[in-house]
Amino acid sequence: MKIYLIAGEPSGDLLGSRLMRAIVAKAPDTQFFGIGGETMEREGLKSLFDISELAVMGILEVLPSIPRILQRIKQTVNDIEKIKPDIVVTIDSWSFSARIHQALRKKNLHIPQVHYVAPQVWAWKKKRARTMHKYIDRLLTLFPYEPKYFTPYHLQADFVGHPVIESSVIYGNKTDFRQRFNIPADKKIMALLPGSRKNEVARLLPVFLSAAEDFFEKHPDYIFVIPTVQTVEEKVRQGIKNSKLPLIVLNTETDRHDAFKASDVAVAASGTVALELAMIDVPHIIAYRVSPLTAFLARHLLKIQFVNLSNILLGRAIVPELLQENCTKEKILYYVEQFLKKGDIYKKQMDGFQKVRQILGVGEQTPSANAADIIFKMIQENAH
Repeated sequence: MKIYLIAGEPSGDLLGSRLMRAIVAKAPDTQFFGIGGETMEREGLKSLFDISELAVMGILEVLPSIPRILQRIKQTVNDIEKIKPDIVVTIDSWSFSARIHQALRKKNLHIPQVHYVAPQVWAWKKKRARTMHKYIDRLLTLFPYEPKYFTPYHLQADFVGHPVIESSVIYGNKTDFRQRFNIPADKKIMALLPGSRKNEVARLLPVFLSAAEDFFEKHPDYIFVIPTVQTVEEKVRQGIKNSKLPLIVLNTETDRHDAFKASDVAVAASGTVALELAMIDVPHIIAYRVSPLTAFLARHLLKIQFVNLSNILLGRAIVPELLQENCTKEKILYYVEQFLKKGDIYKKQMDGFQKVRQILGVGEQTPSANAADIIFKMIQENAH
């Protein structure tokens, strides 16, 4: 079996690696082709090119990259034509994935086309749900409420479950972490998570560091960890060069998950990482900034009350969201201090995390295994 996988950024890369593991567990001789990052490469994928080229966020930021991205789309489609895989599975990054699917449809190759992770049509671009059936044969969703947005428009959509429930963050080991990095028992830990894209790190790291420096003056018993990924590790190291803080930069999944488990509090960019923190009851806030133009457009186009997944799932704010002009060290510090007092804000968050875990539901099989089953079934159906 030949499976072509395309993941355009670190969160998709992680999802792709788990999917690969689930596929191999059921069909050990499967061959993988496509685009992925470090975790998919560890599972045996040789990526067509480096995915950091695709991990660009925000409208202004994307513009200079357009010619290169268009060239990569053409290269990918040619590669698929040459390999003739049994199925093409794109993971997240719908803007890039959609263009691949559109180009493949035009070539009429009779290869089943699947997209894993629904674009957030409930948040914006609702019309997108109407046209997706033209480009893909099936959609695999992470949240139980998502299929209903697509099925009325002739697209088969299946809820497979959220990968965070199979994340090894649940098995993180704080004792191992403290020993590995010689952290004394009387020290507490704050995790700073400025994102997995270069432009996120550029915008958020200075604010997070500034907040941490002020916090450290009042709380000298803390040390700070910055779990990061390969694509931005160098940028993070450059950004902290002149900091006087006791800082540890981490770059492996094991270190990252052990660090989460060991953390007393966290300040995070928006995204899956916040859901991982919710899984293991780490009190946290999210803080995020994009360019003023992107922010202006988002405010006019987005039809959502919240950006944090825990808040979206519950329909209420349990994780403070400090966005744009609210993303300041003063506001970050205010909420961090509230968590340390373990008052109402803290209690409300802990109760909410418990409900989030129930909604995401731990089923008989992992989400990746559910996704793998659907992929096998589509390959079989296409062969007949």
